Amino acid sequence: MSQQPETLRETGGEQRSTTTETDERVCPECDASLVVDESHGETVCEACGLVVEADGIDHGPEWRAFDSSERAEKSRVGAPTTKLLHDDGLSSVIDWQDRDAKGRTIDGSKRRKLQRLRTWDERFRSKSAQERNLKQALGEIDRMSSALGLPETVRETASVVYRRALEDDLLRGRSIEAMATASLYAAARQASVPRSLDEFEPVSRVDRKEFSRAYRYIVRELGLAIEPANPLEYLPRFASDLDLDGDTTTRARALLEEGMESGVHSGKSPVGLAAAALYAASILEGDKVTQKEVCSVSDVSEVTVRNRYTELLEAGTDPDAARGAA
Repeated sequence: MSQQPETLRETGGEQRSTTTETDERVCPECDASLVVDESHGETVCEACGLVVEADGIDHGPEWRAFDSSERAEKSRVGAPTTKLLHDDGLSSVIDWQDRDAKGRTIDGSKRRKLQRLRTWDERFRSKSAQERNLKQALGEIDRMSSALGLPETVRETASVVYRRALEDDLLRGRSIEAMATASLYAAARQASVPRSLDEFEPVSRVDRKEFSRAYRYIVRELGLAIEPANPLEYLPRFASDLDLDGDTTTRARALLEEGMESGVHSGKSPVGLAAAALYAASILEGDKVTQKEVCSVSDVSEVTVRNRYTELLEAGTDPDAARGAA
């Protein structure tokens, strides 16, 4: 079939080229040539205009795009790339299930062959020492993210931070686990979904001192822009864990904001301040929350909560808070 260009037709905000193709068949009425209009899904006669076929199948994409960036995002040519995998998700993976396409169990000889193929596939996916290092680190980041309930955006940021550290040769003399934990902690801080060092300690495979030192090293060497942790960022999570109502959370936020204006937060743990603000607000609002319950969700000591509680009430301008501090 020969193609004949037509005009550009605007469809759904996107300009599509509506080409026509000359069909080898002839019109049943006048024996003239037939033309296939792909944009309308019709086959018509060139001479008399008889519509021979209608509702043709459109083999193009079912989505619409309004610019080149949207077109690139929606185009489906294989799985999307991701920084969560050491090879960006571009390699193939042989399924671990020893079943054929119909779900039937395969025989022993084919199982052994598949196992050998899996072994070689795994070796080829991480050929160099750097790739094996990255693969192990990204596995650690994924494991800790799941344990801490961090979103996928934080995982991707952590993988990018670790890749930068690996490219700059910052891992020499440091454990993979420590640098992976430090990368995830930095990513959580950057995304404003912070987790305290106390929360990282039970899920990390190294002790707190080691990954804290690795965190400071990564921030310094990579020049990461990380602001000091804000106690207000911990409030929603702690309030949700304690099942506090909106009034109590709002009161805690007001106490924290007044305390921060007075400089109470200087040199203090943001986790302890958030916990103390919720405890103080629960008392002022009449909620039955004990210090022990607050400490269990925030992972701070009761002494810290009592000390920060008094400081916040003394710094506030609320008359009820002033009477509570007295």
